[in-house]
Amino acid sequence: MSEQIPDDLVEVGRISDAYGVQGMIKVIPFSEQETILLDVDTWWLMRADLKGKPLESMRNANLVRSRAQGSSVVARLRGIADRDQAQALKGTTVYISRADFPSTDDDEFYWVDLIGCSVYSLQTDPAGLIGVVTEVSDNGAHGVLHVQRQQQILGQQYEPMLNAKGKPIEVLIPFVKQTVPEVDLAKRTIFADWPVDF
Repeated sequence: MSEQIPDDLVEVGRISDAYGVQGMIKVIPFSEQETILLDVDTWWLMRADLKGKPLESMRNANLVRSRAQGSSVVARLRGIADRDQAQALKGTTVYISRADFPSTDDDEFYWVDLIGCSVYSLQTDPAGLIGVVTEVSDNGAHGVLHVQRQQQILGQQYEPMLNAKGKPIEVLIPFVKQTVPEVDLAKRTIFADWPVDF
């Protein structure tokens, strides 16, 4: 019987192919934090079209075993016994409940938790708002915060700043201790040693 679908599911990867002939699958993680796929026993699977519209109902899958394989993860799911069954999962998105994520050290963060945080510059007094994190990526050496610039319009209300073509202005900030000395997830704030108008 299927479990109730959690309301805190996070996209963590996509099944890219079958692996071997015994029903294993290959998963491409969406960030460098692929250990989530290795540490959590219950995955949730759903296939969607290119616009993100679901093509099937969300279903849970129990992990039998998994391991890192280069930049991907290979895994065996309960009930998937051969290559054809594994191949049928190609293109399926893997979700994990945020509540199931392993705990982190004080100076470690899951990238998904940084999205939506307000970023303030320590180069102004008081700290000035740079913008809001919309994405975190990996440049090979470290994480990068993609921050959408915000401007104050009324009181405490803000809206995205747009360029001459009407597109949101984005600032890229290296997510390293020297540049980002303080993250307060409880207050959804990040303080960066970065200019407001970079």
